[in-house]
Amino acid sequence: MTTADSAPLPKTPAGRNLPVALGVGILAFLAVAGGLLFVPWLFIAVIGLALCLAVVELDRALQRKGMHASAVVIIVGTGISFVGGYAVSLFEFGLSPVDFVMVCVAGTMLVALLARLRRGPEGFMRDAAASGFIVAYIPLLGGFVPLLLAAENGSMRLVTLISCIVVSDIAAYAVGSQLGRHKMAPLISPSKTWEGLMGSVVFASIAGALFGVFLLDTSWWVGVILGALLSLGGTLGDLAESLIKRDAGIKDMSNFLPGHGGVMDRLDSMLVAVPIGWLVLQLALGA
Repeated sequence: MTTADSAPLPKTPAGRNLPVALGVGILAFLAVAGGLLFVPWLFIAVIGLALCLAVVELDRALQRKGMHASAVVIIVGTGISFVGGYAVSLFEFGLSPVDFVMVCVAGTMLVALLARLRRGPEGFMRDAAASGFIVAYIPLLGGFVPLLLAAENGSMRLVTLISCIVVSDIAAYAVGSQLGRHKMAPLISPSKTWEGLMGSVVFASIAGALFGVFLLDTSWWVGVILGALLSLGGTLGDLAESLIKRDAGIKDMSNFLPGHGGVMDRLDSMLVAVPIGWLVLQLALGA
């Protein structure tokens, strides 16, 4: 074997394998974008699987702090609420998608508590809190995705939300790396700056206005409000996940996505921003 043959693959500055990261990113983008635009059930399957993996990641992080959630119950409940929420919008089941998702989330929590009873009283409150945290973080917040998709022009609503969040992330990095001088949360995420946050809000607002006018057929100012709130919500989600990792003493939530880390490392902004986007669009456009 020659020296060239044994040379390591290129890596990013953070030590990640760049070709692998690009390959995984492209495949994920094609699955999400293709499913969202052409095969909604594929989109639901991909994101539903991602949320179930996110439950596993969050459970592992909490176990490092001695907290043991009823993970299997929550995984099943997450899948049912996510897939069922969209199915209810297509078929008549006697419940609205919102009702179905809320009933499933509440049922998941109740069954999780019931499953914990068999392990006795020692550590019950700690473990119940772990289950409640995961249920509120993953199936509850994630359940707004099928609610958005089920709405009129739902695919375009999700395209708008995802695009605004992506623009916000890119702008925060670009503006922050070039103009950032004032740290926003140095103990949580040292790279984030107030200048980067302002840049993300401005560019996300512009993107929201454009998508609002051309995709959603709504007023430009609705898009500005949507983009700004999505940017702030995404930043909050990113900071929250950073706190979890720092408290658990881990760099990435997992290695489920080679070259990218964990699923939660990719979903952190989306999980918090999507319910905000759902509310804004529900008020502006209706169901």
